[in-house]
Amino acid sequence: MLVVHRTLAREILFGHLPDYHVNRSLVCYLDLTLGVSAGHFSSYNKVNMATVVEMTIEKIDEVKSRLGRSLGTPMRLRDLIRQVRAARTMAEERAVVDRESANIRETFRDDDSPWKCRNIAKLLYIHMLGYPAHFGQMECMKLVAQPRYTDKRIGYLGAMLLLDERSEVHLLVTNSLKNDLNASTQFVTGLALCTLGSICSSEMCRDLAGEVERLIKSTLCAFRIVKKVPELMEMFISCTKSLISEKNHGVLIGGITLVTEMCEKSPDVLNHFKKMVPNLVRILKNLLMSGYSPEHDVTGISDPFLQIKILKLLRILGRYDAKASEEMNDILAQVATNTETSKNVGNAILYETVLTIMEIRSESGLRVLAVNILGRFLLNPDKNIRYVALNTLLKTVFVDYNAVQRHRTTVVDCLKDPDVSIRRRAMELCFALINQTNITNMTKEILIFLETADPEFKAECASKMYIATEKYSPNYGWHLDTMIKVLKLAGNYVPDEVVSCMIQLISSHSELQHYAAVQLYRAAQADVVNAQPLLQVAFWTIGEFGDVILQMNDDDVVKVRCELFYVELQLLGLEESSVIDVFERILPSNLTNTITKSYALTALAKLDTRFNETNGMIESNMGHLHLELQQRSVEFSRLLNYGELKFGLLERMPIITHNTLNAAAQPIERDSSLNEGHAVQSKAETINLLGDLEVPSLLESSQHVQKVTEVSDLFELMNLDPNINGLTSTPVMNGGKTIDLLDNDLVGYSLKNTLSSKPAISAVIDLDPFDLFPMHPSTMAINTNGIEGVLYVDNAFNEINVATLRLLVTNNNPLPVEAFNFQAAVTKAYQIELLPPSNSYLPANREGTITQMMNIRRISSSHALKMRIKVFYNIDGRQQLIECLVPKIEGLS
Repeated sequence: MLVVHRTLAREILFGHLPDYHVNRSLVCYLDLTLGVSAGHFSSYNKVNMATVVEMTIEKIDEVKSRLGRSLGTPMRLRDLIRQVRAARTMAEERAVVDRESANIRETFRDDDSPWKCRNIAKLLYIHMLGYPAHFGQMECMKLVAQPRYTDKRIGYLGAMLLLDERSEVHLLVTNSLKNDLNASTQFVTGLALCTLGSICSSEMCRDLAGEVERLIKSTLCAFRIVKKVPELMEMFISCTKSLISEKNHGVLIGGITLVTEMCEKSPDVLNHFKKMVPNLVRILKNLLMSGYSPEHDVTGISDPFLQIKILKLLRILGRYDAKASEEMNDILAQVATNTETSKNVGNAILYETVLTIMEIRSESGLRVLAVNILGRFLLNPDKNIRYVALNTLLKTVFVDYNAVQRHRTTVVDCLKDPDVSIRRRAMELCFALINQTNITNMTKEILIFLETADPEFKAECASKMYIATEKYSPNYGWHLDTMIKVLKLAGNYVPDEVVSCMIQLISSHSELQHYAAVQLYRAAQADVVNAQPLLQVAFWTIGEFGDVILQMNDDDVVKVRCELFYVELQLLGLEESSVIDVFERILPSNLTNTITKSYALTALAKLDTRFNETNGMIESNMGHLHLELQQRSVEFSRLLNYGELKFGLLERMPIITHNTLNAAAQPIERDSSLNEGHAVQSKAETINLLGDLEVPSLLESSQHVQKVTEVSDLFELMNLDPNINGLTSTPVMNGGKTIDLLDNDLVGYSLKNTLSSKPAISAVIDLDPFDLFPMHPSTMAINTNGIEGVLYVDNAFNEINVATLRLLVTNNNPLPVEAFNFQAAVTKAYQIELLPPSNSYLPANREGTITQMMNIRRISSSHALKMRIKVFYNIDGRQQLIECLVPKIEGLS
């Protein structure tokens, strides 16, 4: 029986038996192996027969594989796949792969092995599993050079998977590609074109562009060449026109793809192909009106792939062109109204139509139609379509704000979607839809969302919530109440910037301070140890205004808001000790972090000057294990023993300068890895940039510099006493000319009229009119993607260590720049303040400039001044980002 087994397996293995004999052999094998005779087949039902046949095939494959390996034949691909799938653990899978990789590597040493195709196929499967397969690159090169088609097919497939343009090995296949592109067999030429379109580099493009040009069916390969080497596109322009006129849909798709890439690369080519808009509109109209075509029909829609390609090209041709946009308005309306939406194919066409409508200069009614299509997408049960709709609405909300507002209710409902990506996009869109009329309703919905939101949403939601309430809140009391709720719900995920902005809000509005102290004291009374940022704001406010908590305020608004609380206070008989009890409960807790405890110690030190006693809580922390808390406690304890001195040092802080989360700049860390002239990679958006550093965030770019109008303030900034009888003049260098500030009248402004009680200061500055505009030192700060920015030093560092800089930005591109947003940061030894830019629109071809003024204050001269620049702008409907480092500014030392 064993001999029969071996003979039968050998015959099946080498294919010597015809189909009839194989079937007979299968019956015999069933008889011998499973004990089932052919006569008993009828007693098996269909299910059992299927199982028996499947088991039999597996047995035969196993026998063939064993016999083949015993005869020196390598394992087949299907056997390797079966073994990998049979592995129960990753360790077993790795063992199978490692063992087979070793066998393949061993067979590669034999140049005459007839099993190279099989080994490369297995190696590609191993590569797809994520295991190393680089040792098969040269074998792929050898297979490509073989004359047999099967070898070439596997070789080219391996080259596409194992090679890329970053490795120099891929250049070795250039000669084989050139020969196969000129081959007489279309299948070989197709293999070469497919490979060239997949892995060609700029060097390979230059070598093979001529062969590709001579081939008619090579538009996709030409697309790759144009993408890699744009200067070669001129040789394809003439032949591309004929491709657009072809009736074959495959040729049309290839030609439109090539035209699209060329138009994106060159504005001149874009203008050249704009005259083809009527032809493209005609092709698209024929697709819409054509009847059923089995060759091109996909779920009832005629060639959706070609329709999408045409819509994308129309979008590029109609951008910033009113005439071209008008020519395609009608056909876009037809596509939007006549396309079936029951299948994903129709939804894909509608999505591309919406993008085209929003990017060209379309009519307002057409834009409303596009937004309504996205609104229908939001109601689609497919979560992918809902995500696409939210993502597109987020981009189009700035194009037609009112049309998107009509779908606000549907967008809010998406906050409850189980998919995390949809919730994120819905949250971002909700914040984009907030305005003065819907701020209260939208805030309620966002707070409901924040209650159950994942931790990854809470930080961003808290930051954007503060920005929205700061901009649109009806009054400061509502702003404060809303942010207290946000601090409670977001907990420890609230960024530090929100804490500092809350403190600034309370500090800068005296009418809010009493109410804020009351509300934050009530919040601190609750169990909010999981909301450390809220405790930090509460401790700061209680430390500054804790003595007014028990006082009745005359302000009617505060009375109404706090009336119930004051009744509660009167019933409880709240005293100073009740306020201190909050500190006694929270400060020793292990759940309170170090930063919050630092806030608490500072607040207790301030309350010591306003309350009778603080129960010695500061002294109890003098032996704290944390060095910062210990040092703070010791210093405060000593300070409080100095009697009258402590009242001056611990009095209420002056109004904190306005700060907002929309700040545009912040000092940067010194980084030795920053090389001069190289762009700096940013790890996050603006809010994260502000949160990564330990220094306070700076002024918003839209905030104006407060002018110094009193001469006494000028003397204070210069550390001079204005009451000194004998004043010596201090020369200041201004553009190379010495100006005496104390002995002269600066440009006709008399200092005598300002200080009547100060010593008389009189003189006149004799300035030459041409010296009023000196030549300022300049530095090329930005020179990327056609955007140039030159930095001029208008005023170098003066006595108060403040310098004035001016950035002039020009646009060398043929398309205008929109939504220009400039951000900058400097090293820690300096502070930067950005003024509003002169414009957010920058014309094309150097026809205009944007002026960005900035002031830099030098805190210390320990480090050299470096500036990190970050510029956001939109060009051609796409958002662009420029990041660069200015290692040295000429004229500043």
